[in-house]
Amino acid sequence: MIREFLRGSIRVHVLYHASKEPIFGVAILKELRRHGYRLSPGTLYPLLHRMEKEGLLVSESRVVKGKVRKYYTATRRGVRALEHAREKIAELVKEVLEEE
Repeated sequence: MIREFLRGSIRVHVLYHASKEPIFGVAILKELRRHGYRLSPGTLYPLLHRMEKEGLLVSESRVVKGKVRKYYTATRRGVRALEHAREKIAELVKEVLEEE
């Protein structure tokens, strides 16, 4: 159960940051590590590709310092999914942390 919860949390983090500005793999790995998530590139990149196939992210390749870097941005569908996740997270936090 915890593993699935963490997987979903990572997806929400990715959507959040991709809704604010274009993100790329190494930078989002560092951001996720800052929040205590330890992902390898072999875990992150398939996740980004799946989220793109699901229509939550769109990618754009850019040349940076002579190398091609793929940037991901949240789509409208991704932003709507993030808004829905925020509502569910707020509801869950309120219920789970509610003092009796």
